[in-house]
Amino acid sequence: MIRSARRAAGPAALALLTALGLTACSPSSSSASGEGGPSGTVTVFAAASLEESFTALGERFEKEHPGTEVTFNFNGSDSLAAGIVGGAPADVFAAASPATMKRVTDEKLTVGDPVTFARNRLAIATAPGNPHGVGSLKDLAAPGLKVVLCDETVPCGAAARKALTAAGVEVTPASYEQDVKSALTKVRLDEADAAVVYRTDVGAAGDRVDGVDFPEAAQAVNDYPIALLENAPNASAARAFVALVTSPEGQKVLGKAGFLAP
Repeated sequence: MIRSARRAAGPAALALLTALGLTACSPSSSSASGEGGPSGTVTVFAAASLEESFTALGERFEKEHPGTEVTFNFNGSDSLAAGIVGGAPADVFAAASPATMKRVTDEKLTVGDPVTFARNRLAIATAPGNPHGVGSLKDLAAPGLKVVLCDETVPCGAAARKALTAAGVEVTPASYEQDVKSALTKVRLDEADAAVVYRTDVGAAGDRVDGVDFPEAAQAVNDYPIALLENAPNASAARAFVALVTSPEGQKVLGKAGFLAP
């Protein structure tokens, strides 16, 4: 049974990350895999933008390996990296940028080098029907338009800043959000007129938002790396999950969600 959690950033989130990790260490939730294949719980820390595709892959993994359970923690990549560096046990880390993964590899907390498994581009999310007629990044600077961006410490925010700089546009956002899902939610709840998010998140939202592509997105494409963690409580099953993500079957699921091939 797939289990997932999403949390806000900050000290409280770090404590919860640690609590989740400690749960993964308990005898009832983690076990080594033997000759019969993977078993037990696999705890995956993954960027918020991966929620839909990784949930689908988790369900596939559990079906292919009876006796396994995939537990996800979806959040901003920086918060996840901080949790891992702070000692929250997990099996797999999938980040939305190499820079965020580097925080973990610099501490020598991965087994081998991370592997890029997908890429993602930005888009502008608006309310259905695009009532404010947003057609480009320059339109986000219109007076009175409430724009939401991801915080620059997270990959979607860093990419948005890069794209805005390339377009020569200066935007004063109504708020900075700690992950891309939170930014998109502001638009869905009519608390913002527009948000710079990933194209995959616009697609996952269906008819609840409209998406606007812009050419500067090509200059701010994010690579997504994945790695087995050094102190993984269930390393054997973790390797099998990483193998699924990077397999042709995994790439098909990611491509259907709108991710670009690595």
